Amino acid sequence: MKEFLYMIVGWIAEIHSYLMRFNDSYEYNFSDKELHFIVIGLLGMAFVFIVYPVFKWLAKHNHVMVIAWIYVFTLILVITFAIEIGQKVTNTGAMEFADIVFGVVGFIVMFFIFSIIREIYHLICRLIKYLRDQNWGKR
Repeated sequence: MKEFLYMIVGWIAEIHSYLMRFNDSYEYNFSDKELHFIVIGLLGMAFVFIVYPVFKWLAKHNHVMVIAWIYVFTLILVITFAIEIGQKVTNTGAMEFADIVFGVVGFIVMFFIFSIIREIYHLICRLIKYLRDQNWGKR
């Protein structure tokens, strides 16, 4: 886990250094805070332009549960990383990548079970509706 986080931090540090060199070489003189404002703002907007059409398509085709799953999965990732980082910072536990994996897999398994129960419920509802429609047609 530690190595994985250091790898990500290393990538971010390299990108940060590149942007600072780019900023200095063209004498834009943006502060670190201004660069964060610009870069994260642009990154967020890029995500919006990618995610919006996908979510719009999913909603149009009645896949709102998929949208909810993506949102919750993202939250679960953030929360599990935050818990592990918090354990490292506060020394209340060991920061382990396996804890993140087990937490995320736990969500996936429980959502899978929920999906099966939900599908059975919808099948029963459709069967009842079908049977009801068949009986009304015979009267």
